Amino acid sequence: MFEFEANDTIILHQKQVLEAALSTNPKTVKALQKLIDQALAEVRPQVLSAIRGQLGEDPREAVRSVRRITYRKILGGDLNIKDMKRKAGQPTTYEPVRKLHTGQRGGNRVPRGRRTDQVMHYGPNDRGWILRMVNSGTGRRMAGTRNGRLSGNRGSIAARHFFKNAAEPAIARAASILGEMIDREFTAMLNEMNK
Repeated sequence: MFEFEANDTIILHQKQVLEAALSTNPKTVKALQKLIDQALAEVRPQVLSAIRGQLGEDPREAVRSVRRITYRKILGGDLNIKDMKRKAGQPTTYEPVRKLHTGQRGGNRVPRGRRTDQVMHYGPNDRGWILRMVNSGTGRRMAGTRNGRLSGNRGSIAARHFFKNAAEPAIARAASILGEMIDREFTAMLNEMNK
């Protein structure tokens, strides 16, 4: 009878360990979300570096708009270049260098409009739309026609598809890092419960 009780206790203990390890346990869900966030945070700099290599000069730091998200309702996360729900509100003071000398004719002699000025001063975290345009490309872009005063052809941007090339290896690495973190975390949890 004593041996049966001992086995029953071991089985009960293992059942408790497995229940604690289930992703339906709120503590485990929080721990897994934290691990997912850490894994994405570890690979995000690699994505930024790869994108900087593709874009070249980026004085307004549009690359900083690459976001990492850890999902709340399901276990998972991602890196993306989507817009935030609300603007970060940190405008940049950068002004493009004028190539004309004082008194030299040429260039745009029309004063910059309010909307154009607003777009020119979007901060680094709000410039994801630029990365999307360069990544996916555009059709022919027409400028002006506000109030019928101006018009102009700004050409098109060829798609570079740099984000997929930068993000796919990083996400695979994040999954590997996450697997190692989960193994360490659950090993520590089992050791703690077996004490």
